[in-house]
Amino acid sequence: SAASRQVPPMHEDSDIQRIARLTPLADVLASFDLAIAPVAPREEMLSKATGLALAADVIARSGHPRSALALRDGFAVRSEETLDASSYAPAALSAAPVRIDAGEPLPQGADAVAPIDAVQKRGAMAEALSAVAPDEGVLLPDTDAAAGLKLRLGGAALRRIDVALLAALGVERVMVRQPRARVVCETAGTVAASAAALIASAIDAEGGSAITQGTTLEAALSDDTADAVVAIGGTGSGRSDSSVKTLARLGKVTCHGVAIAPGETTAIGAVGARPVLLLPGRADAALAGWLTIGRRMLARLAFRLIEDQPFAAELGRKVTSSLGLAEVVPVRRRLARVEPVAAGYLPLQSLIKAEGWILVPADSEGYPQGARVVVRPWP
Repeated sequence: SAASRQVPPMHEDSDIQRIARLTPLADVLASFDLAIAPVAPREEMLSKATGLALAADVIARSGHPRSALALRDGFAVRSEETLDASSYAPAALSAAPVRIDAGEPLPQGADAVAPIDAVQKRGAMAEALSAVAPDEGVLLPDTDAAAGLKLRLGGAALRRIDVALLAALGVERVMVRQPRARVVCETAGTVAASAAALIASAIDAEGGSAITQGTTLEAALSDDTADAVVAIGGTGSGRSDSSVKTLARLGKVTCHGVAIAPGETTAIGAVGARPVLLLPGRADAALAGWLTIGRRMLARLAFRLIEDQPFAAELGRKVTSSLGLAEVVPVRRRLARVEPVAAGYLPLQSLIKAEGWILVPADSEGYPQGARVVVRPWP
């Protein structure tokens, strides 16, 4: 199979980078679970934590609301005095009802909020024109959250809605993890530079912090202020390709060559405890390597769940794939179906046209027309 494809060994006097074998994607991902430790957590202001991975559960310190509040504008009343009220037979209220606005606490003795038009005043007297049930129009204590409730679990990424609602519940600070990844472009040209910029933005968008100031791979591998290194380019057998040799000299190469298509020349390793991901300089191959391996690496560093928003769709055309290679296939919508836009080499225009991507497992030869597939979003 492609995953066990053997390549002639490199001669000792040769400077050419060669791949000895293609490591199955599942083996690469499994190695992350054993080798990559989460970065240290830190406390952060809630307002600055959008998108970051929670390092601990967010727990309600107190109940909310602490007292009964009005859910609507109206009159605070005792519901038992309105039981038989109607517009034809108004019910007299024993005391003048208190006008109340939404969000205000209920006065003593009131247990409901009647709509404004449900109460009429005649001089010093007030009458209910319709029945109001107990607790109607009222937000009861602890309805939003009881003290001790886990509001958001550790490992989840903080969404914008989480930040807004947690702030409303009085949360001001949270414990988070935010891995710092040094991103290096090792191949000259706009294609590799664009791929590096895309991956850096993906790191930021998925709760990491991409460090992109210009530097060499050697300098990046020696920078112990970063939690990981991601380099684009230099993983093949070109005359100037040397990323894998540089990593071998300064750290450890775990594998060079992964059974994914595109992206076969991807390499992973480490310098001390810091993981290193070396991606091909071709834009489609770098993207495939990031989607299948890089995101997993970042998630392990942040101790975060990968929370895609995939959607299921029916294939409008069949997808064929080679056994032994996990293949990233970009797809676009066509009416109610999706169809592949490219296979093998993924032209930049096909990536732009695609709404997302599907992954064909290494043990599959593809999917027939009409098959249901899971489409994942681009970074």
